[in-house]
Amino acid sequence: MIEFAQSSYQLEAIYYTPEFAVKLLKLSNKINFQEISVADMARISCLKTPPGVLALVNIPVSPVLDYSLLKEKFSLALDGVQDPGNMGTIIRTADWFGLEHIICSEDTVDVYNPKVVQATMGSLSRVKVHYADLAETLPALKLNIFGALLNGNNIYNTTFGPEGVLIMGNEGNGIRPEIQEIINTAVTIPQAGKAESLNVAMATAIFCSEICRNTLK
Repeated sequence: MIEFAQSSYQLEAIYYTPEFAVKLLKLSNKINFQEISVADMARISCLKTPPGVLALVNIPVSPVLDYSLLKEKFSLALDGVQDPGNMGTIIRTADWFGLEHIICSEDTVDVYNPKVVQATMGSLSRVKVHYADLAETLPALKLNIFGALLNGNNIYNTTFGPEGVLIMGNEGNGIRPEIQEIINTAVTIPQAGKAESLNVAMATAIFCSEICRNTLK
């Protein structure tokens, strides 16, 4: 919540229960603060265990994606990721490794789903999430397009370079065939054990770590 208060997002109000008042002292007095009872907080919260503080934030109008913003850096693309927890964790992971932009297929879970917002732990205030037709948008970027596929190159033997886009696929079906066609370099995390697959959020973290390691060489 503090991250959103200090970002470009517009806060309509912050609701808090009495015992959390002291934690809000360092925030701007220009914010509309509303003290409410614990019972009222339970009514307006979608969580089983209501928080002591809840912010009402305007969802911004999505701007047209400026391709120049993706040059000389790495970005993520998500093809049909459906689970809100995975989506939120991926955003948080991107924030940790300094990836500022995520381009999502139009059927990817809504970034403003309450469970997604909760799972980002504030990282949504820093990572820009765009929704677009991947088949049209990614080739237009004129960047190297990497795709996470089982038959790809070993990521530990791959030179990612300073810029590009990494595509991660749907939890059950991976990257759809028509999107695979635009991939320049297929990459995979080598398997040492016998697990059938990796969770997409976990796999994204491993890929981001390797991309970051290559970039910082």
